Amino acid sequence: MVWEPGEEAWEAKLAALRSYRRATGHLAPRQDAVWGEGEAMVPVGQHMANLRRKGAKNGLGKDPERAAVRAAQLTEIDQDWNCPWPLDWQRHYRVLADLVDADGVLPAIEPGVLFEGDDLGKWLERQKNPGTWAQLSTEQQERLTALGVKPLEAPSPAPAAERAAKGPNKAQAAFQRGLAALTQWVEREGADRPVPRGHSEEIAIDGETEPVIVKLGVWVSNTKSRRDKLSAEHLDALRQLGMQWV
Repeated sequence: MVWEPGEEAWEAKLAALRSYRRATGHLAPRQDAVWGEGEAMVPVGQHMANLRRKGAKNGLGKDPERAAVRAAQLTEIDQDWNCPWPLDWQRHYRVLADLVDADGVLPAIEPGVLFEGDDLGKWLERQKNPGTWAQLSTEQQERLTALGVKPLEAPSPAPAAERAAKGPNKAQAAFQRGLAALTQWVEREGADRPVPRGHSEEIAIDGETEPVIVKLGVWVSNTKSRRDKLSAEHLDALRQLGMQWV
């Protein structure tokens, strides 16, 4: 490949990402994360967000050959750099994986246990919630299971007459999609920041080849307006995400 001026900037970016990966054990920084020393601070979080872009604004560039080479270089640094789930999920998972002891057992981590600003205990509690667990991909579930993490026992199923009705099933699926999108928002932005009404989230759904877009702002507004009609399970799931209006 012919050396171009842009390659120097790319190599500098790769060097920063390698350094970050060696130090943290993952390539899933917060979007506002920076790395380096003194004036040589590199916005690794924004770099990763840009590199993972798909479609017309492909973060690896428009040239297919160059994009393939760059993707391979990133894979050499971390095979999960382009995981199909959010980097926030990947970061929490990798930190927990590093905490597993020699016997393969994850120590007890309660909500409130922080690591570099991430509440590992609260995140772990959310993953165990049956509703959240159901929205994880098979690979995500397998990774957590390998750490000894399992979903909590789901509440007793609804009566047969209710289960047979098509409407509630669709409503349940829609709620779980909204809950998954809200989980992403809370992990990234925090529970105290309100979701703008016009905001949408892309979520990965097991069995779907493309990300699903959830109009999260509208979903939160609608859910809040009918909170009196929500089931105890749904209310509990929202409380675990820190929704004060429940």
